Amino acid sequence: MSFRCGTVALVGRPNVGKSTLLNALVGQKVSITSRKAQTTRHRILGVNTTETAQYVLVDTPGFQTKYNNAMNKVMNRTVKTTMADVDVILFVVESGYWSKADEQVLEILPKNIPVVLLANKLDVFASRADAPEDRDQKLFTFMREMSEKFEFSEIIPMTAKNTDDVKRLLGLLEPYLPEQEAIYEPDMLTDRSEKFLAAEILREKVFRHTGDELPYASAVIIDQFKMDGTMRRIAATILVDRDSHKAMVIGEKGAKLKRISTEARQDMEKLFDGKVFLETWVKVKSGWADDRVILREQGIE
Repeated sequence: MSFRCGTVALVGRPNVGKSTLLNALVGQKVSITSRKAQTTRHRILGVNTTETAQYVLVDTPGFQTKYNNAMNKVMNRTVKTTMADVDVILFVVESGYWSKADEQVLEILPKNIPVVLLANKLDVFASRADAPEDRDQKLFTFMREMSEKFEFSEIIPMTAKNTDDVKRLLGLLEPYLPEQEAIYEPDMLTDRSEKFLAAEILREKVFRHTGDELPYASAVIIDQFKMDGTMRRIAATILVDRDSHKAMVIGEKGAKLKRISTEARQDMEKLFDGKVFLETWVKVKSGWADDRVILREQGIE
């Protein structure tokens, strides 16, 4: 039996569920998720190895058109460069929904690489229909409209949280991968370091426990990450843009920061399978999203 191995890029506008899809395809959480847009800021690589194939999956930042700071320019460039060197592209949209932002992503898709349109969040789409036949007709109409926009290799409606849908998607993607040996070891899940994953976990908790404005003006920097026997000692700084944001993160008498830190530590211990001692500070750094030094410290270059 031949073995296949190749790279799959996940692209789309912010908040269409790319990170949730990546985690589902890998089978473990390697990319943070949030209901808020612009959660993913880096190129996250995940790996899933089966008996017949190795999928090298790349979750890209949501292609951003709303904000024009240095960070978003870098992230948009990451999306474009990633697509140039993959075997197949998963263009992720919401089932039954098409926006100007989706159109802008469509415009940068390469013509020389297979593109599979993945209509995600089918469960949400179905819940809005009055009856199954109404849902089916609307979905058929949407897929027909999509097929007229671009020469997609396939159009796949699915829900990233549905295990059967994920298995079906892997099977559909396998023929797009070239016949070759595996690039990574079979037990490898991501190319990201524990230090990077710790920063991402803490950032996810900040997103989940603060208002809508904060994600666009907050970052996490790991000041220290060292082993003390079997315990990981981590010191981290949450950077915010304004004093009002700092108050939002800390909360009354430090309650919110304590909750953020506790949940982050628990997730780190689960991921790293070991004890974690986490110290967290909040600092104001106005204009950090345009500061190239800070962006490099976060690995955004």
